[in-house]
Amino acid sequence: MDALRQDTNLRRWPWLLVVTPVALALLGLAGIARGDELSGAGVLYDRQVIWLALAAGAMWVGTRLPLRWVQQTAWVWLLVSVLLLLLVYVFPPRWGSRRWIPLGLLYFQPSELAKLTCIAALARLLSRSDSHRRLMGLIVPFLVTLVPLGLILKEPDLGTSLLFLPVLYGMLWTAGARGWHLLLIALLGVCLLPIFWSAISAEQKSRITAVFQQRDGSAPQQGVADGYHLHQSKQVLSFGGAWGSQAQGTLIDDPAAYYLPACRTDFVLCMVGERFGLAGTLTTLFLYGVLSLSGLFVAGTSRDPFGRLLAVGVTVLLAAQTIINTGMTVGLVPITGITLPLMSYGGSSLLFTGLALGLMVQVARQPHDPMSLPASIQPRRSPSAAWQSN
Repeated sequence: MDALRQDTNLRRWPWLLVVTPVALALLGLAGIARGDELSGAGVLYDRQVIWLALAAGAMWVGTRLPLRWVQQTAWVWLLVSVLLLLLVYVFPPRWGSRRWIPLGLLYFQPSELAKLTCIAALARLLSRSDSHRRLMGLIVPFLVTLVPLGLILKEPDLGTSLLFLPVLYGMLWTAGARGWHLLLIALLGVCLLPIFWSAISAEQKSRITAVFQQRDGSAPQQGVADGYHLHQSKQVLSFGGAWGSQAQGTLIDDPAAYYLPACRTDFVLCMVGERFGLAGTLTTLFLYGVLSLSGLFVAGTSRDPFGRLLAVGVTVLLAAQTIINTGMTVGLVPITGITLPLMSYGGSSLLFTGLALGLMVQVARQPHDPMSLPASIQPRRSPSAAWQSN
């Protein structure tokens, strides 16, 4: 009987949510190793191995956390993350922004915690009420999202702040919000873009305008940092060719041609592409696609409203972060200083990504657990049912 129970538990494990992150992490290590070789600015490979080990521990913790406890404490953790986002302004800026809290030899980035706690708070809110199916009922979910978004944008951190709205929309749609309500709010947001433009910093504006000023085949813009970063990222990525320097060797002997700031953090995909070529880049994108589909499958098979919404939020978060990061390396979106999940060097990002994946595994392991919700609370409709009603 125990053997049968153990076999059933193993079958409930979403193994793609375990194997795919490991494969992405290994590709990231290969890219960081290549970045260490080309940058000559210190070795981050060994540190990344340590962070990945800690992230694996965080993922294990996520698989052990009772989802009922996560649901009950969601508002508390959101409040903690907002207070930490306010605390960053107490410390002096680092690299021109206030994103980190120094902890001795380490720096903690509260925005990474805020992303996950906002998802948990929204999942609790949307799973316990039907008010979001009315236009005025969308005010509270948007306020829950806009508070951390605004604090992160003020740091300034344009990239991380851009992740919150796709997550909110994905969760609202899954919870059964009406499509025309969401479209109406999106149109209102477009009308407010001039106010948003006047409120952001000059640095953030330059990141956006650099996308429209790029000229392929020309020299990088002098005195424009983002233009230089964009030129170098596309150039280094193109040096990989079809199979990369790992197979065909380095194409150019000029070290300056390979110089790319943040090549082991924001632009680690360029290092993977340079080392393994187009094949490595496409493999990376394929793995992220598998990860996203696995997350949606977990959400689709869960009968618990909170677990389903939590899985959707995490999946949209990782997918949006991947799209923005990969898009900025080839000039499709502004350079926002956002990491590539599981691959970029960094501690806070890896730890909370591991924790988020662990929570998704927990949702998949308990797809039929009603989480002891009140009997009056019926499970939210599936995304397909919500679409049909709209």
